[in-house]
Amino acid sequence: MRFEITTASVDEMATFTEWAEREQWNPGRSDALPFHCADPRGFLLGKLAGTPVASVSAVRYGADHGFLGFYIAHPSVRGQGYGIQLWRAAMERLAGRNVGLDGVVEQQENYRRSGFRRAWTHVRYEGVPAAERPPADITLVDARAVPFGLLAAYDRRFFPADRDAFLASWLSTPGHTSVAAVRDGELRGLAVMRPARAGSRIGPLYAASEEIALALVHALAATAPGTSVALDIPDVNALSVKLAERLGLRPTFECARMYTAPAPTIDLAAIYATTTIELG
Repeated sequence: MRFEITTASVDEMATFTEWAEREQWNPGRSDALPFHCADPRGFLLGKLAGTPVASVSAVRYGADHGFLGFYIAHPSVRGQGYGIQLWRAAMERLAGRNVGLDGVVEQQENYRRSGFRRAWTHVRYEGVPAAERPPADITLVDARAVPFGLLAAYDRRFFPADRDAFLASWLSTPGHTSVAAVRDGELRGLAVMRPARAGSRIGPLYAASEEIALALVHALAATAPGTSVALDIPDVNALSVKLAERLGLRPTFECARMYTAPAPTIDLAAIYATTTIELG
C-alpha cells in the first residue's frame, strides 16, 4: 500500500486531538483552530492508502525556532517504519532551526539519540484548586480588553519567537477564558483557561509573583467552580511548584522539554504554567 505524507487541514486536525486523547494527553476541546493558526503547514499526516496512520507537528516560529509535537503512530502500524518516515519529514521541515519538543518519559532516550537534550521537566499538576483569598491589590481584567500589542510583547518574554497569529486565536477562541493582571498600570500577568477532554487546562500562566499567579488561577477557576484544572509546570521554577502544592493540586504526568541547541533565553522565573506541551 502507498504511504504518503500530507499537510493536515483544519478539519483533519481532529485526528491529532483524537489520537492525543487516546494517548491520555488530555488535549483541549478547541485546540484545532488556534494550533493551525500557529503554522498552517506545520501539521503532517502520514497516510496509508489514504487513511491517516501517523501524525506529527513541525511548527515554524520566526526565522530560527521550531517545535515538534503530536508524534503518534496508530497502534495498528507501530514498528512498521511509518512513524520514522514522518519524523524525518518533520525534521527536514525544521532544518536549520533550534527545535524543541516535550518528550514523554518512554521516548526521551530516542530523542537524545536524535540530538535533543533535556532543558527542564514539565510536571502536570491537576485537581480542583483549594479556596484561598487572592491578593486584594491586583487588578484583574479580561485579557481581550488589553491592547493586543501589549499582550504580544509580553508573551515574547516567555517564548523565543513571535507567535502573534496563534496568540490572537488562543485569546479569542470561544470557550477560552483569558485574564490579565495589572498593578500600578503595568501588565504583570496573563493566563488562559480552556476546556479539555477532562476538566480544564490553564496555560499560559505568566506572573511577576506567586501572589499574582494565585490571583489569576482563582479568577479562572471561579468561572467554572468545582472543575478540575491542569497546569504544566516547569520544574526549574520552584515557585510554580510551590503554587501548585498551595492550590492542592497533585502531579499526574511529566515530560522533558528538550532542544537540539542550547535552550532559548526566556523568563522562566515568571512562567507558572507553559502555554501548551504540544506547541511550546
